[in-house]
Amino acid sequence: MAVYNLFSMDGVPLVRATGAFALIDSLKRHGVKHIFGYPGGAVLPIYDELYLAEERGDIQHILVRHEQAAAHAADGYARATGQVGVCFGTSGPGATNLVTGIATAHLDSIPMVVITGQVPRPVIGSDAFQETDIFGITLPLVKHSYVVRDPSQMAQFVAEAFHIAGTGRPGPVLIDVPKDVGLEEFEYAPVEPGSVHLAGYRPTVKGNPRQVKQAIDLIQQSARPLLYAGGGAITSGAHTEIKELAERFQIPVTTTLMGKGAFDEAHPLAVGMLGMHGTAYANFAVSECDLLIAVGARFDDRVTGKLDQFASRAKVIHIDIDPAEVGKNRAPEVPIVGSVKPVLMELLQVARQSEAANGRTQDWLDRINRWRQTYPLQIPHPTEKLSPQEVIVELGRQAPDAFFTTDVGQHQMWAAQFLKNGPRRWISSAGLGTMGYGLPAAMGVKVAVADQQVICISGDASFQMNLQELATLAQYGINVKTVIVNNFWQGMVRQWQQAFFGERYSNSNMSRGMPDFVKLAEAFGVKGMLVRERGELGDAIATLLAHDGPVLLDAQVTRDENCYPMIAPGQSNGQMLGLPEQEKLEKAVELIYCSGCGAKNAASNHFCPECGAKL
Repeated sequence: MAVYNLFSMDGVPLVRATGAFALIDSLKRHGVKHIFGYPGGAVLPIYDELYLAEERGDIQHILVRHEQAAAHAADGYARATGQVGVCFGTSGPGATNLVTGIATAHLDSIPMVVITGQVPRPVIGSDAFQETDIFGITLPLVKHSYVVRDPSQMAQFVAEAFHIAGTGRPGPVLIDVPKDVGLEEFEYAPVEPGSVHLAGYRPTVKGNPRQVKQAIDLIQQSARPLLYAGGGAITSGAHTEIKELAERFQIPVTTTLMGKGAFDEAHPLAVGMLGMHGTAYANFAVSECDLLIAVGARFDDRVTGKLDQFASRAKVIHIDIDPAEVGKNRAPEVPIVGSVKPVLMELLQVARQSEAANGRTQDWLDRINRWRQTYPLQIPHPTEKLSPQEVIVELGRQAPDAFFTTDVGQHQMWAAQFLKNGPRRWISSAGLGTMGYGLPAAMGVKVAVADQQVICISGDASFQMNLQELATLAQYGINVKTVIVNNFWQGMVRQWQQAFFGERYSNSNMSRGMPDFVKLAEAFGVKGMLVRERGELGDAIATLLAHDGPVLLDAQVTRDENCYPMIAPGQSNGQMLGLPEQEKLEKAVELIYCSGCGAKNAASNHFCPECGAKL
């Protein structure tokens, strides 16, 4: 038991304590209430100290069934709250099992502190039992990382880790703790949150005033502007500012998969998600706009399609807190490095000094509305079998304010198309596309927001990658509702094999060996349900939502439904599969004349098919 018995030169009380005590105490001081993890030999000193903290009610540890789930749960916790998520794993395989979750958080800029055990200092580098160089393995996947060589470093490293993970562009930070460091005693002096100042680490928050003024000038001159919001808009909490900017200048708004919730998709100016499976009207809009205002977005390939034809007619304003992202894929006319919310506040402050929009964009909005009417997102005509879209729509209708997590595949894209979520209520692996993410992420979300409805939308293939976490839900009574959109395939793989690989369905059919998900859930102590018919769907979802405890619903849907629209690899955003025939396209898209040969062309083609000139 630690006892205060000394004081530092600054009068700070010192504690004779172990490195493990310093770690747990530092986590508690940084507001950590929940940790997701799995014990093992090298991390046992930390778990022994955690035992005492749990007994005192300081911290709750959630014992997952696989370390990957610990990382995803911490990730979901962070996305739902904006706070730093924390997970534990032991050395060797425990640490490597965390890597996929670390990479998921890294690509989506999610703040996490990952604590791993390590073999004792004297045997590091000797290929000791359960030794891996997790520091080296994760170097490309973390914002920063530490190996604690001296227990006196512990409090400082924890304080720095939280500061780095949660400021600037967020991301995961690793702290690797050798077993003997956890056991060693020393005179411990706490390091309080907010007291850390790192030389050379000063993220730019506010925008350059000259560039802000240039941005406003471009917005005021634009006749066809489009606001393109990414995950940075969610991270900075900029939804109010985005709404005001859009309404003041009557700018339509599209979001990325990470940006869902940054703008109300029921708003008349919303055009939904853009990109590979985005709405046709969002993709046409980005193809035809004359000004693209990118806020907290990184121009990734699933959004841009063929990069040299992405918003090729537009000038670009790019606002991002990470200077490495500004101009990385597309050179902007106005680059603004800064946090989205403060920069938009500055833009609005300048904008309020001038007149609001006076109908300059009305023709543009009318065109987008014609596209919207011509190419709506469609639910298949009712047949005997349930369609996956129907399941998603009914979930959204009955639980409009729920937190939704997804796995990865067709169900993810349908959910992104049809659900209309508020800020931080859409939680999905975007950059890495991690199957198996949805259930453990939902677990983390529900622990963070216990009084809110949390629903995991999964696919039959994705769900089987982390289905063991049903046991975690049952053990802790974590009231997550899981809906499996079950088409007995790796659905997105099947769709690509059908479209681009001659219908050669190599190892994508999941029907053989498919478990009975209802019995599986019940074996873990979770309520299981099955729905096959349209007439059963509404009541089944109502029962799912009303049940006091975790539920798994197996919704068996049409097996060959494809997710459209879809931009084929190497194509531009204006070239989508799954749309009506070209004749209807020409009626909806403005026709222009080629300045080179005079041929009449659809504006979304970018290049004249007659002479090859750029339109």
